[in-house]
Amino acid sequence: MHTQLRKPPSKSSLSLSHIRFLGRAMAKGDDALRKKKSKATRKKNRQKESSSSSVSNRIAAIIAAKKRRQSGKRRNCQGMCFSLPTLEDPFNERCGTVDLKKKETKKLVPSKVDRGVAINGNSVASRKRTRGNHAIADHQEKEMVKVKNLGNARTLSLASIDNVGQKNVVKLGKTKIQLIGETGAACAQHGQAFEYSGCPSKFLILCLNSIQTALVQDGFFNTEEDKPLFVDTWGIEFWKSYSVGKDILETSGACSTVKQIAWMASTAADTIVRKEKEGLLLTSPFLLFLVPSQEKAIKVRSACKPLKALGIHTVSLHPGASIDHQIHGLKSCEPEFLVSTPERLLELLSLKAIDISGVSLLVIDGLETILQDGYLDMIKSIRQSISVSPHAVVFNDSLSYASHRVVQNLLGKSISRLSFNDSVTSQGACIIQSIHMCSSEEEKLLKGIKVLDQACGDQLCMQLSKVLFIVGKDCNIQELVTAIKSKGYFVSINSGYTSNSEIENSKSGPVVFVVDLEHVNTSDLGEFEVVIVSDFAHSIDNYVHMLTRMARYTVSGALHSLLTAEDAMLAGPLIEILEKCGQGVPEALRNLCHSTCMLEH
Repeated sequence: MHTQLRKPPSKSSLSLSHIRFLGRAMAKGDDALRKKKSKATRKKNRQKESSSSSVSNRIAAIIAAKKRRQSGKRRNCQGMCFSLPTLEDPFNERCGTVDLKKKETKKLVPSKVDRGVAINGNSVASRKRTRGNHAIADHQEKEMVKVKNLGNARTLSLASIDNVGQKNVVKLGKTKIQLIGETGAACAQHGQAFEYSGCPSKFLILCLNSIQTALVQDGFFNTEEDKPLFVDTWGIEFWKSYSVGKDILETSGACSTVKQIAWMASTAADTIVRKEKEGLLLTSPFLLFLVPSQEKAIKVRSACKPLKALGIHTVSLHPGASIDHQIHGLKSCEPEFLVSTPERLLELLSLKAIDISGVSLLVIDGLETILQDGYLDMIKSIRQSISVSPHAVVFNDSLSYASHRVVQNLLGKSISRLSFNDSVTSQGACIIQSIHMCSSEEEKLLKGIKVLDQACGDQLCMQLSKVLFIVGKDCNIQELVTAIKSKGYFVSINSGYTSNSEIENSKSGPVVFVVDLEHVNTSDLGEFEVVIVSDFAHSIDNYVHMLTRMARYTVSGALHSLLTAEDAMLAGPLIEILEKCGQGVPEALRNLCHSTCMLEH
């Protein structure tokens, strides 16, 4: 059987559909080959670029920058390709970028060397002049660069705490307040700006955090148990009083703690930075911290040491080191903070190794120990060496009468008391308590007028001084008011809120407020410097209330009490309070207490 071979169809016999199918198949094959070849080429090129991508990118960047320079289309964020540090940008942070919107002119603050800090009687500036004008110019230029570097370092430190400041500080906004009267005079005297900020600055918080970090590393601070330094209640109250220019009396009965030292040092550092921004010159140490012993000096310096990274240098002077070594050290550095014992500081002052005439903040710690060691005359000499009127902070841990006089000489007229110890001893510190024994109610009236004359006689030049006269239920107020007015005083009855204009218009002398005992608990006694009590109403609680609430803004408080034999029940508790506060107890009061005890037995 023969197999018949089938011939391929002729071209003429192919249908139109077959021709179209063959054409599409042939075209798809060509595209696939072409795509496969292109993919292999791209893969090969990528492998070549990956081996030399860094060089290619660098060269491309250079070429692109060159084209932009040539075409004049350089970007604002791009300066020169390679820029050098300048006085305005010593750390080359902006990489040559110029702020086109605002260009501030910064003041150049001359260094302390150019101002001539006196050491051994010869100023540095006088020695510099002998080297020729060119040497002086070169030196000034170097010092300006140094000051600029320091200022930028502090600026960098401020920028590093943006998150901390936003989390920990409530921004209340700055409000300017006009301070009048004694407070305004105190601010002007201390050279402070009349501006009160609602919260501490970021730089102050940075200083506190730096000290806290160092304390944690040394094991003196526990972040789990202790509250952060920036929320310390004492520190916030200290900063408020310092900001309005008031001297501060600390009456807790102990020396300064590490937290208190941290707040004082940080506040002083913040003030230094503000003064430098204003272009003010610091010719001597800003903070002088007087301590009673070498151990305390080391403790204070250790607390201030973390601030050195922020441009605040602390020097400790005490008998533990040779005086020659300390003189050499003072010549080679210019400390912002000075911690010293009184005797060593006087030795250095006598040798003219240091100048403290421009000290702005004076802190005296451990007043009782200073008085016991006989440093009182040294404190007076040191205070006289300061030509300006500095802020003063006194930690009064003494109950003796001598400490009252010392505190009055060290602090100004307007002060702020800081103490979170609610004891009678702490709250009644530096208030003189006087007991006057009388035989009858008539003698009480005469004795009260006499005490009033004596108290106001020392303050006759102070027209606005306030005196409080407290009377009981049985007292004839009208008779008392008539007697007081006959002496030429201005009298206000049962009112602690007399307007200043009414007081100023009065030409009758000091103001005397007469208040009955029922209104004592509701009256504000903080502004009264002299309080005269004619009746206790057989309750010692009223006496404690007046002692712990009066004279909150002065160190010249005086509490006078008029007693008769009818107040014998108060003699014992009153003697106990006087002894706790270190006050003298009159013999007549002891006899009255002794007679009362005999009657009870």
